[in-house]
Amino acid sequence: MATQAPTMLDLPPGPRQPRYAQALQWVMRPQEFVVRQRERFGDVFTLEFIDGQPLVFLSDPEDIRTVFTGSAEVMHAGEANKVLAPILGSRSILLLDEAEHLRQRRLLLPPFHGERMLRYEAIMAEAAERELATWQEGETIEMLPRMQALTLEVIMRAVFGIEDGLEMERLRTLLRTMLQATTDMRQMALSLIMGPESERLQQRLRKVLDPVDAELYRVIAEHRDAPDLEAREDILSMLLLARDEDGEPMTDLELRDELMTLLLAGHETTASSLSWAFEQMTHQPQTLERLTEELRAGGGDEPYAEAVIQETMRLRPVLPIVIRLLKEPITVGQGRFRLPAGTRVAPAIILVHLRDDIYPDPYEFRPERFIETPPGTYTWIPFGGGMRRCVGSAFAQFEMRAVLRAVLTNFDIESDGGPERIARRSLTIVPDHGGRVRLVRRVKSASFEATAQGALAL
Repeated sequence: MATQAPTMLDLPPGPRQPRYAQALQWVMRPQEFVVRQRERFGDVFTLEFIDGQPLVFLSDPEDIRTVFTGSAEVMHAGEANKVLAPILGSRSILLLDEAEHLRQRRLLLPPFHGERMLRYEAIMAEAAERELATWQEGETIEMLPRMQALTLEVIMRAVFGIEDGLEMERLRTLLRTMLQATTDMRQMALSLIMGPESERLQQRLRKVLDPVDAELYRVIAEHRDAPDLEAREDILSMLLLARDEDGEPMTDLELRDELMTLLLAGHETTASSLSWAFEQMTHQPQTLERLTEELRAGGGDEPYAEAVIQETMRLRPVLPIVIRLLKEPITVGQGRFRLPAGTRVAPAIILVHLRDDIYPDPYEFRPERFIETPPGTYTWIPFGGGMRRCVGSAFAQFEMRAVLRAVLTNFDIESDGGPERIARRSLTIVPDHGGRVRLVRRVKSASFEATAQGALAL
Protein backbone atom coordinates (compact mmCIF):
# COMPACT_ATOMS: atom_id res chain seq x y z
CA MET A 1 0.00 0.00 0.00
CA ALA A 2 1.40 3.41 -0.98
CA THR A 3 2.38 5.80 1.80
CA GLN A 4 0.46 9.08 1.86
CA ALA A 5 2.74 11.94 0.80
CA PRO A 6 2.93 14.70 3.42
CA THR A 7 1.80 18.26 2.67
CA MET A 8 3.83 21.42 3.17
CA LEU A 9 2.01 21.95 6.48
CA ASP A 10 3.51 18.72 7.83
CA LEU A 11 7.11 19.68 7.01
CA PRO A 12 9.85 22.17 8.01
CA PRO A 13 9.43 25.74 6.72
CA GLY A 14 10.57 26.89 3.31
CA PRO A 15 10.03 29.69 0.80
CA ARG A 16 6.46 30.68 -0.04
CA GLN A 17 7.17 31.26 -3.72
CA PRO A 18 5.09 29.34 -6.29
CA ARG A 19 6.56 25.93 -7.02
CA TYR A 20 7.34 26.89 -10.63
CA ALA A 21 9.38 29.85 -9.39
CA GLN A 22 11.27 27.59 -6.98
CA ALA A 23 11.91 25.04 -9.72
CA LEU A 24 13.22 27.72 -12.09
CA GLN A 25 15.69 29.02 -9.50
CA TRP A 26 16.80 25.47 -8.64
CA VAL A 27 17.48 24.80 -12.31
CA MET A 28 19.09 28.13 -13.22
CA ARG A 29 21.06 29.02 -10.08
CA PRO A 30 21.02 25.92 -7.81
CA GLN A 31 23.84 26.90 -5.48
CA GLU A 32 22.79 30.50 -4.91
CA PHE A 33 19.16 29.47 -4.43
CA VAL A 34 19.70 26.83 -1.75
CA VAL A 35 22.39 28.86 0.05
CA ARG A 36 19.82 31.67 0.42
CA GLN A 37 17.30 29.22 1.85
CA ARG A 38 19.79 27.88 4.39
CA GLU A 39 20.66 31.42 5.47
CA ARG A 40 16.97 32.11 5.98
CA PHE A 41 15.65 28.82 7.41
CA GLY A 42 18.70 26.97 8.76
CA ASP A 43 20.04 23.50 7.99
CA VAL A 44 16.60 21.97 7.39
CA PHE A 45 14.11 23.50 4.96
CA THR A 46 11.48 22.40 2.46
CA LEU A 47 11.26 23.20 -1.25
CA GLU A 48 8.48 22.38 -3.69
CA PHE A 49 9.15 21.90 -7.40
CA ILE A 50 7.18 21.31 -10.60
CA ASP A 51 5.96 17.85 -9.64
CA GLY A 52 4.28 19.30 -6.55
CA GLN A 53 6.03 16.89 -4.18
CA PRO A 54 7.81 18.64 -1.27
CA LEU A 55 11.51 17.93 -0.81
CA VAL A 56 13.22 18.45 2.56
CA PHE A 57 16.84 19.60 2.24
CA LEU A 58 19.33 18.50 4.92
CA SER A 59 22.78 20.02 5.38
CA ASP A 60 23.80 19.16 8.95
CA PRO A 61 26.33 16.27 8.96
CA GLU A 62 24.40 14.61 11.80
CA ASP A 63 21.26 14.55 9.67
CA ILE A 64 23.32 13.23 6.76
CA ARG A 65 24.56 10.47 9.06
CA THR A 66 20.98 9.66 10.07
CA VAL A 67 20.01 9.16 6.42
CA PHE A 68 23.12 7.33 5.23
CA THR A 69 23.16 4.91 8.17
CA GLY A 70 19.41 4.41 8.21
CA SER A 71 17.82 1.05 7.53
CA ALA A 72 17.33 0.11 3.87
CA GLU A 73 13.71 -0.63 4.80
CA VAL A 74 13.25 2.98 5.92
CA MET A 75 15.35 4.90 3.37
CA HIS A 76 14.17 4.13 -0.17
CA ALA A 77 16.45 5.67 -2.80
CA GLY A 78 15.15 3.57 -5.68
CA GLU A 79 11.56 4.65 -5.17
CA ALA A 80 12.71 8.27 -4.81
CA ASN A 81 14.54 8.12 -8.15
CA LYS A 82 11.73 6.62 -10.23
CA VAL A 83 11.80 9.64 -12.55
CA LEU A 84 14.91 8.01 -14.08
CA ALA A 85 13.17 4.73 -14.87
CA PRO A 86 12.27 5.50 -18.50
CA ILE A 87 15.97 5.87 -19.32
CA LEU A 88 17.81 3.60 -16.90
CA GLY A 89 15.24 0.81 -16.78
CA SER A 90 13.41 -0.78 -13.86
CA ARG A 91 16.31 -3.09 -12.91
CA SER A 92 18.94 -0.38 -12.52
CA ILE A 93 20.72 -0.46 -9.18
CA LEU A 94 19.70 3.19 -8.73
CA LEU A 95 16.01 2.25 -8.85
CA LEU A 96 15.99 -0.82 -6.59
CA ASP A 97 15.47 -0.95 -2.85
CA GLU A 98 16.07 -3.34 0.06
CA ALA A 99 16.92 -6.96 -0.86
CA GLU A 100 16.82 -6.37 -4.62
CA HIS A 101 19.25 -3.48 -4.32
CA LEU A 102 21.61 -5.44 -2.06
CA ARG A 103 21.68 -8.38 -4.51
CA GLN A 104 22.49 -6.11 -7.44
CA ARG A 105 25.10 -4.19 -5.48
CA ARG A 106 26.92 -7.41 -4.52
CA LEU A 107 27.00 -8.44 -8.18
CA LEU A 108 28.27 -5.06 -9.35
CA LEU A 109 30.94 -4.31 -6.74
CA PRO A 110 33.70 -6.86 -7.56
CA PRO A 111 34.60 -5.42 -11.00
CA PHE A 112 35.06 -2.01 -9.37
CA HIS A 113 37.39 -3.15 -6.60
CA GLY A 114 40.30 -0.73 -6.19
CA GLU A 115 42.97 -3.25 -7.20
CA ARG A 116 41.19 -3.91 -10.49
CA MET A 117 41.65 -0.28 -11.51
CA LEU A 118 45.18 -1.07 -12.63
CA ARG A 119 43.68 -3.24 -15.39
CA TYR A 120 41.88 -0.21 -16.78
CA GLU A 121 44.79 2.22 -16.48
CA ALA A 122 46.13 1.41 -19.95
CA ILE A 123 42.69 1.97 -21.49
CA MET A 124 42.34 5.33 -19.74
CA ALA A 125 45.83 6.44 -20.74
CA GLU A 126 45.37 5.39 -24.37
CA ALA A 127 42.01 7.16 -24.62
CA ALA A 128 43.56 10.32 -23.18
CA GLU A 129 46.55 10.21 -25.51
CA ARG A 130 44.32 9.76 -28.56
CA GLU A 131 42.27 12.78 -27.53
CA LEU A 132 45.37 14.87 -26.84
CA ALA A 133 46.82 14.00 -30.24
CA THR A 134 44.09 16.17 -31.79
CA TRP A 135 44.92 19.24 -29.68
CA GLN A 136 46.97 22.13 -31.09
CA GLU A 137 49.22 24.65 -29.38
CA GLY A 138 47.62 28.04 -28.98
CA GLU A 139 44.02 26.88 -29.44
CA THR A 140 41.29 27.42 -26.90
CA ILE A 141 39.14 24.39 -26.21
CA GLU A 142 36.03 23.66 -24.19
CA MET A 143 37.03 20.85 -21.89
CA LEU A 144 33.51 19.49 -21.32
CA PRO A 145 32.88 18.05 -24.82
CA ARG A 146 36.50 16.83 -25.01
CA MET A 147 36.21 15.07 -21.67
CA GLN A 148 32.84 13.62 -22.67
CA ALA A 149 34.41 12.09 -25.78
CA LEU A 150 37.30 10.71 -23.74
CA THR A 151 35.22 9.21 -20.94
CA LEU A 152 32.77 7.72 -23.44
CA GLU A 153 35.62 5.81 -25.08
CA VAL A 154 36.75 4.55 -21.66
CA ILE A 155 33.21 3.33 -20.90
CA MET A 156 32.92 1.55 -24.25
CA ARG A 157 36.24 -0.22 -23.83
CA ALA A 158 36.52 -0.85 -20.08
CA VAL A 159 32.82 -1.45 -19.34
CA PHE A 160 31.30 -2.66 -22.61
CA GLY A 161 34.46 -4.45 -23.76
CA ILE A 162 34.35 -3.05 -27.29
CA GLU A 163 37.66 -2.76 -29.14
CA ASP A 164 36.68 -3.06 -32.81
CA GLY A 165 36.88 0.35 -34.49
CA LEU A 166 33.74 0.04 -36.63
CA GLU A 167 31.71 -1.42 -33.78
CA MET A 168 32.91 1.32 -31.46
CA GLU A 169 32.03 4.06 -33.94
CA ARG A 170 28.53 2.63 -34.48
CA LEU A 171 27.83 2.48 -30.76
CA ARG A 172 29.43 5.88 -30.17
CA THR A 173 27.07 7.49 -32.68
CA LEU A 174 24.01 5.87 -31.10
CA LEU A 175 25.10 6.78 -27.56
CA ARG A 176 25.84 10.41 -28.41
CA THR A 177 22.40 10.82 -29.97
CA MET A 178 20.78 9.23 -26.95
CA LEU A 179 22.83 11.24 -24.44
CA GLN A 180 22.06 14.51 -26.18
CA ALA A 181 18.35 13.77 -26.02
CA THR A 182 18.17 12.40 -22.47
CA THR A 183 20.34 15.10 -20.84
CA ASP A 184 18.36 17.94 -22.41
CA MET A 185 16.76 20.14 -19.75
CA ARG A 186 13.45 20.16 -21.62
CA GLN A 187 13.39 16.38 -21.44
CA MET A 188 13.90 16.46 -17.68
CA ALA A 189 11.20 19.12 -17.26
CA LEU A 190 8.76 17.01 -19.27
CA SER A 191 9.56 14.00 -17.13
CA LEU A 192 8.87 15.95 -13.96
CA ILE A 193 5.66 17.52 -15.28
CA MET A 194 4.16 14.47 -16.99
CA GLY A 195 5.59 11.76 -14.74
CA PRO A 196 7.90 8.92 -15.73
CA GLU A 197 4.97 6.71 -16.82
CA SER A 198 3.56 9.23 -19.28
CA GLU A 199 2.85 7.63 -22.68
CA ARG A 200 3.94 10.77 -24.48
CA LEU A 201 7.25 10.79 -22.63
CA GLN A 202 7.77 7.10 -23.32
CA GLN A 203 7.23 7.63 -27.05
CA ARG A 204 9.75 10.47 -27.18
CA LEU A 205 12.37 8.43 -25.37
CA ARG A 206 11.85 5.22 -27.32
CA LYS A 207 12.93 6.94 -30.53
CA VAL A 208 16.47 7.32 -29.19
CA LEU A 209 16.54 4.43 -26.72
CA ASP A 210 15.36 1.61 -28.98
CA PRO A 211 18.40 1.71 -31.31
CA VAL A 212 20.75 1.85 -28.30
CA ASP A 213 18.94 -1.04 -26.60
CA ALA A 214 19.18 -3.18 -29.73
CA GLU A 215 22.93 -2.57 -29.88
CA LEU A 216 23.43 -3.24 -26.17
CA TYR A 217 21.52 -6.53 -26.35
CA ARG A 218 23.64 -7.49 -29.37
CA VAL A 219 26.84 -6.73 -27.41
CA ILE A 220 25.56 -8.74 -24.42
CA ALA A 221 24.74 -11.75 -26.64
CA GLU A 222 28.12 -11.55 -28.38
CA HIS A 223 29.93 -11.50 -25.04
CA ARG A 224 27.82 -14.33 -23.64
CA ASP A 225 28.77 -16.57 -26.59
CA ALA A 226 32.45 -15.62 -26.59
CA PRO A 227 34.70 -18.70 -26.08
CA ASP A 228 37.19 -16.56 -24.13
CA LEU A 229 34.61 -14.96 -21.83
CA GLU A 230 36.36 -16.06 -18.63
CA ALA A 231 39.65 -14.55 -19.79
CA ARG A 232 38.18 -11.15 -20.62
CA GLU A 233 38.68 -8.29 -18.18
CA ASP A 234 35.99 -5.82 -19.23
CA ILE A 235 33.23 -5.18 -16.71
CA LEU A 236 30.43 -6.63 -18.87
CA SER A 237 32.26 -9.96 -19.08
CA MET A 238 32.70 -10.02 -15.31
CA LEU A 239 29.00 -9.28 -14.81
CA LEU A 240 28.06 -12.11 -17.17
CA LEU A 241 30.11 -14.49 -15.01
CA ALA A 242 28.80 -13.15 -11.69
CA ARG A 243 26.35 -15.21 -9.63
CA ASP A 244 24.19 -14.24 -6.67
CA GLU A 245 23.86 -16.20 -3.42
CA ASP A 246 21.43 -18.61 -5.09
CA GLY A 247 23.80 -19.20 -7.98
CA GLU A 248 21.66 -17.16 -10.38
CA PRO A 249 23.22 -14.92 -13.06
CA MET A 250 22.02 -11.47 -14.09
CA THR A 251 19.36 -11.51 -16.81
CA ASP A 252 19.83 -9.69 -20.11
CA LEU A 253 17.37 -7.04 -18.91
CA GLU A 254 19.38 -6.49 -15.73
CA LEU A 255 22.61 -6.30 -17.71
CA ARG A 256 21.12 -3.77 -20.12
CA ASP A 257 19.86 -1.58 -17.27
CA GLU A 258 23.18 -1.71 -15.43
CA LEU A 259 25.15 -0.90 -18.59
CA MET A 260 22.90 2.11 -19.16
CA THR A 261 23.35 3.14 -15.52
CA LEU A 262 27.14 2.83 -15.70
CA LEU A 263 27.14 4.82 -18.92
CA LEU A 264 25.09 7.73 -17.60
CA ALA A 265 26.56 7.72 -14.10
CA GLY A 266 30.17 7.12 -15.13
CA HIS A 267 30.44 9.05 -18.37
CA GLU A 268 28.60 12.32 -17.73
CA THR A 269 29.69 12.80 -14.13
CA THR A 270 33.39 12.10 -14.62
CA ALA A 271 33.57 14.32 -17.71
CA SER A 272 31.89 17.15 -15.81
CA SER A 273 34.21 16.78 -12.80
CA LEU A 274 37.28 16.86 -15.05
CA SER A 275 35.98 19.99 -16.76
CA TRP A 276 35.54 21.67 -13.39
CA ALA A 277 39.02 20.58 -12.27
CA PHE A 278 40.68 22.28 -15.24
CA GLU A 279 38.42 25.33 -14.99
CA GLN A 280 39.23 25.80 -11.30
CA MET A 281 42.97 25.16 -11.58
CA THR A 282 43.55 27.60 -14.42
CA HIS A 283 42.30 30.36 -12.12
CA GLN A 284 44.68 29.21 -9.36
CA PRO A 285 48.17 29.32 -10.95
CA GLN A 286 49.93 28.10 -7.80
CA THR A 287 47.67 25.05 -7.64
CA LEU A 288 48.19 24.32 -11.33
CA GLU A 289 51.95 24.69 -10.99
CA ARG A 290 52.19 22.43 -7.95
CA LEU A 291 50.05 19.72 -9.54
CA THR A 292 51.97 19.90 -12.83
CA GLU A 293 55.30 19.52 -11.03
CA GLU A 294 54.04 16.51 -9.09
CA LEU A 295 52.65 14.75 -12.15
CA ARG A 296 55.69 15.42 -14.32
CA ALA A 297 58.00 14.15 -11.60
CA GLY A 298 56.30 10.75 -11.84
CA GLY A 299 57.03 8.10 -9.25
CA GLY A 300 53.45 6.96 -8.76
CA ASP A 301 52.81 8.78 -5.49
CA GLU A 302 50.42 11.65 -6.32
CA PRO A 303 48.88 12.99 -3.09
CA TYR A 304 48.33 16.48 -4.46
CA ALA A 305 46.48 15.12 -7.50
CA GLU A 306 44.19 13.24 -5.14
CA ALA A 307 43.63 16.43 -3.12
CA VAL A 308 42.86 18.39 -6.30
CA ILE A 309 40.22 15.82 -7.25
CA GLN A 310 38.72 15.88 -3.75
CA GLU A 311 38.61 19.68 -3.70
CA THR A 312 37.06 19.83 -7.17
CA MET A 313 34.31 17.46 -6.10
CA ARG A 314 33.78 19.40 -2.88
CA LEU A 315 33.43 22.84 -4.46
CA ARG A 316 31.73 21.65 -7.64
CA PRO A 317 29.88 18.41 -6.88
CA VAL A 318 28.38 17.25 -10.15
CA LEU A 319 25.21 16.02 -8.45
CA PRO A 320 23.98 18.66 -5.96
CA ILE A 321 21.73 16.32 -3.94
CA VAL A 322 20.74 12.71 -3.39
CA ILE A 323 17.19 11.73 -2.46
CA ARG A 324 15.53 9.20 -0.16
CA LEU A 325 11.86 8.44 0.36
CA LEU A 326 11.03 7.77 4.01
CA LYS A 327 8.98 4.66 4.74
CA GLU A 328 8.91 5.47 8.46
CA PRO A 329 9.23 8.77 10.40
CA ILE A 330 12.66 10.13 11.35
CA THR A 331 13.81 13.06 13.49
CA VAL A 332 16.20 15.70 12.09
CA GLY A 333 17.37 19.23 12.89
CA GLN A 334 18.69 18.31 16.34
CA GLY A 335 15.28 16.97 17.33
CA ARG A 336 13.28 19.98 16.10
CA PHE A 337 11.53 18.20 13.21
CA ARG A 338 9.89 14.82 13.01
CA LEU A 339 9.45 14.00 9.33
CA PRO A 340 6.51 11.69 8.59
CA ALA A 341 6.58 8.58 6.40
CA GLY A 342 6.21 9.52 2.74
CA THR A 343 8.60 12.48 3.03
CA ARG A 344 11.28 12.89 0.38
CA VAL A 345 14.54 14.01 2.00
CA ALA A 346 17.57 15.37 0.18
CA PRO A 347 21.01 15.24 1.79
CA ALA A 348 22.30 18.41 0.12
CA ILE A 349 25.82 17.70 -1.12
CA ILE A 350 26.09 21.22 -2.48
CA LEU A 351 25.37 22.71 0.98
CA VAL A 352 27.34 20.33 3.20
CA HIS A 353 30.44 21.05 1.11
CA LEU A 354 30.06 24.81 1.71
CA ARG A 355 29.85 24.74 5.52
CA ASP A 356 32.42 27.17 6.87
CA ASP A 357 32.54 25.31 10.19
CA ILE A 358 33.95 22.31 8.31
CA TYR A 359 35.69 24.00 5.38
CA PRO A 360 37.10 27.44 6.30
CA ASP A 361 36.78 29.86 3.36
CA PRO A 362 34.49 27.32 1.68
CA TYR A 363 34.26 29.14 -1.66
CA GLU A 364 38.03 29.06 -2.16
CA PHE A 365 39.56 26.30 -4.29
CA ARG A 366 42.27 25.05 -1.93
CA PRO A 367 43.30 21.38 -2.36
CA GLU A 368 45.72 21.72 0.56
CA ARG A 369 42.78 21.40 2.93
CA PHE A 370 42.52 17.67 2.07
CA ILE A 371 46.22 17.07 2.63
CA GLU A 372 45.83 18.60 6.07
CA THR A 373 42.54 16.78 6.85
CA PRO A 374 41.23 13.70 5.00
CA PRO A 375 37.63 13.85 3.74
CA GLY A 376 34.97 13.07 6.33
CA THR A 377 32.43 10.30 5.82
CA TYR A 378 29.45 12.65 6.26
CA THR A 379 31.08 15.94 5.26
CA TRP A 380 32.53 14.99 1.83
CA ILE A 381 29.79 13.18 -0.03
CA PRO A 382 30.05 13.66 -3.82
CA PHE A 383 29.37 9.94 -4.26
CA GLY A 384 26.57 9.76 -1.71
CA GLY A 385 27.05 7.48 1.25
CA GLY A 386 26.16 4.37 3.16
CA MET A 387 24.88 1.33 1.26
CA ARG A 388 23.89 3.62 -1.63
CA ARG A 389 27.38 5.05 -2.18
CA CYS A 390 28.29 5.01 -5.88
CA VAL A 391 29.83 1.63 -6.78
CA GLY A 392 32.03 3.32 -9.41
CA SER A 393 33.60 5.94 -7.13
CA ALA A 394 37.09 4.35 -7.23
CA PHE A 395 36.86 3.99 -11.02
CA ALA A 396 35.89 7.67 -11.43
CA GLN A 397 38.70 9.01 -9.23
CA PHE A 398 41.25 6.70 -10.86
CA GLU A 399 40.15 7.92 -14.29
CA MET A 400 40.36 11.56 -13.22
CA ARG A 401 43.95 11.07 -12.06
CA ALA A 402 44.85 9.35 -15.34
CA VAL A 403 43.42 12.21 -17.41
CA LEU A 404 44.97 14.96 -15.28
CA ARG A 405 48.30 13.18 -15.63
CA ALA A 406 48.00 12.86 -19.40
CA VAL A 407 47.00 16.48 -19.98
CA LEU A 408 49.46 18.18 -17.64
CA THR A 409 52.48 16.09 -18.60
CA ASN A 410 51.89 16.91 -22.26
CA PHE A 411 50.59 20.49 -22.22
CA ASP A 412 51.05 23.78 -20.45
CA ILE A 413 47.60 25.30 -20.05
CA GLU A 414 46.09 28.56 -18.84
CA SER A 415 42.71 30.22 -18.35
CA ASP A 416 40.87 31.69 -21.31
CA GLY A 417 38.54 34.11 -19.60
CA GLY A 418 37.06 34.66 -16.18
CA PRO A 419 35.70 32.08 -13.74
CA GLU A 420 32.71 30.18 -15.10
CA ARG A 421 29.36 29.97 -13.40
CA ILE A 422 27.40 26.83 -12.61
CA ALA A 423 25.07 25.70 -15.39
CA ARG A 424 22.72 22.75 -15.66
CA ARG A 425 22.98 19.70 -17.90
CA SER A 426 19.91 17.78 -16.80
CA LEU A 427 20.67 16.48 -13.27
CA THR A 428 24.33 17.53 -13.29
CA ILE A 429 26.04 20.90 -12.90
CA VAL A 430 28.68 21.94 -15.42
CA PRO A 431 30.77 25.05 -16.30
CA ASP A 432 28.54 27.46 -18.21
CA HIS A 433 31.10 27.86 -21.01
CA GLY A 434 32.26 24.24 -20.98
CA GLY A 435 35.47 24.89 -19.02
CA ARG A 436 37.45 26.95 -21.54
CA VAL A 437 41.21 26.37 -21.44
CA ARG A 438 44.00 27.72 -23.64
CA LEU A 439 46.71 25.27 -24.70
CA VAL A 440 49.85 27.35 -24.29
CA ARG A 441 52.50 24.84 -25.28
CA ARG A 442 52.84 21.18 -26.09
CA VAL A 443 55.51 19.54 -23.98
CA LYS A 444 57.60 17.41 -26.32
CA SER A 445 58.14 13.88 -25.09
CA ALA A 446 59.19 10.79 -26.98
CA SER A 447 56.58 8.62 -25.27
CA PHE A 448 53.78 11.01 -26.15
CA GLU A 449 54.91 11.42 -29.75
CA ALA A 450 54.96 7.66 -30.23
CA THR A 451 51.54 7.21 -28.66
CA ALA A 452 50.08 10.15 -30.60
CA GLN A 453 51.32 8.80 -33.92
CA GLY A 454 49.77 5.43 -33.13
CA ALA A 455 46.50 7.03 -32.08
CA LEU A 456 46.24 9.08 -35.26
CA ALA A 457 46.85 5.98 -37.32
CA LEU A 458 43.80 4.20 -35.86
